[in-house]
Amino acid sequence: MLNHIIKFFLENKLVTFLLLTLLVSWGIMTAPFAWDTGALPRDPVPVDAIPDIGENQQIVFTPWAGRSPQDIEDQISYPLTTSLLGIPGVKSIRSSSIFGFSSIYIIFDEDVEFYWSRSRILEKLNSLPSGLLPDGVQPALGPDATALGQVFWYTLEGRDKEGNPTGGWDLHEIRTVQDFYVKYGLNSAEGVSEVASIGGFVQEYQIDVNPDALQAYNIPLHRVMQAVQKSNKEVGAKTIEINQAEYLVRGLGYIKNIEDIERAVVAVQDNVPIRIKDVAVVALGPASRRGLLDKDGAEVVGGVVVARYGSNPLQVINNVKDKMAEIAPGLPSKTLDNGVESQLTIVPFYDRTELIYETLGTLEEALSLQILITILVIIVMIYNLRASVLISSLLPIAVLMVFIAMRYFGVDANIVALSGIAIAIGTMVDLGIILSENVIKHVDEAPPGQKMITTVYNGASEVSSAILTAVSTTIVSFIPVFTMELPRGNYLRLWLLPRPLHWWRHYWWPCSYCPHWRTFSLVLK
Repeated sequence: MLNHIIKFFLENKLVTFLLLTLLVSWGIMTAPFAWDTGALPRDPVPVDAIPDIGENQQIVFTPWAGRSPQDIEDQISYPLTTSLLGIPGVKSIRSSSIFGFSSIYIIFDEDVEFYWSRSRILEKLNSLPSGLLPDGVQPALGPDATALGQVFWYTLEGRDKEGNPTGGWDLHEIRTVQDFYVKYGLNSAEGVSEVASIGGFVQEYQIDVNPDALQAYNIPLHRVMQAVQKSNKEVGAKTIEINQAEYLVRGLGYIKNIEDIERAVVAVQDNVPIRIKDVAVVALGPASRRGLLDKDGAEVVGGVVVARYGSNPLQVINNVKDKMAEIAPGLPSKTLDNGVESQLTIVPFYDRTELIYETLGTLEEALSLQILITILVIIVMIYNLRASVLISSLLPIAVLMVFIAMRYFGVDANIVALSGIAIAIGTMVDLGIILSENVIKHVDEAPPGQKMITTVYNGASEVSSAILTAVSTTIVSFIPVFTMELPRGNYLRLWLLPRPLHWWRHYWWPCSYCPHWRTFSLVLK
């Protein structure tokens, strides 16, 4: 069969040329480097600086404000952990209970699909029995990202037209802009899973109750709480018809300022209403917080952009920067007392783009120099320019074909993967030298009148099986590296099969429930 393939491509030069052109163009389209492809569309391999070696993990967050870690553990973490143990594919569950907060880390088996595990967790959370958790407690699933998903940090700073820091902004003002403008704008960028705010103060209405006044009016504290709750709502009624026109009846009662709270009635004594302002002081103030963001010794407000699982981190960062440029004109500005115009500006705080470009640039230079040195060595050793060009052309073509495979098998282009390509170049050169030298030998020893295509075919077919065996031996020797897993058994995974099959009790059994429909798992018992 191998010889038939060789003969087919030798006899059909047009097919060979078209196939080679297709592979080269496809490889250029999927290459992770910042190449200008012109008219060719770009579909690059996902690029990151370092490989994601984290576990297949999902996180369930459950806030319960004001509760001690022991209460969180007894009433939230333990009940949730025991309930989530029944999810298919769960390997282990870890929980952390801190003041007012519970975090449950669900570790799945490596062969469980990421979003399939999230849907199973949501199903379990939606089917929790009533009374399992305290009233008002609602668990939430964490963002669909990994531990390396924090690809971009930024701060909001007041700056002048030249970009110099000006200040003049309160932390609660900047945090409000971050929470209600910048965060929503960046969340709409493609590939972003979450934008988390950090630093500053969250502004809230604060009611400082006077206990002496409550005692004087004989009003319990819960009456004050009920008065505030009831005063901050709207009521919808039916419609009325006036002059053949229908009007909607609504009761508008949402709180818009401090005075609305102060005028809320707590009780009525001797036909005299007792208002909130009679028993308490209402003001705007910062919510309590457990941390801050520091930049060069100054407290600032910023955000963390988390990339979605499976997305291209480099592309996500570029999308975020484009969105930043889009929303920048809408950021507020103010004139300071000294007459300087201070404009809120989004300033990068941590940008993984530089690290990614440094990694790609280093490896691109290494691959280019390695290919150039290989070409020079081949020319010196073989003394045949055409053969040297032929052997050397194998290297970039093979690398481009690897990029195609990486793109569609979900392998990120990082420092480990690209270094492996650089190491494999030596093996590819050896095989090309063996094939070319044997063909050159047959050309030199060919009888007069023999067709060149026959000579090339004889030289190629003579060593084709040996080359295939050598390549197969190399691939098989690397299988233990490719299938590194926890010691649950010995697995041999082959790809490109339509449905996974498991060797179980000496029978081939189709695994229809397995989320990896392209995986073939052979479990050696």
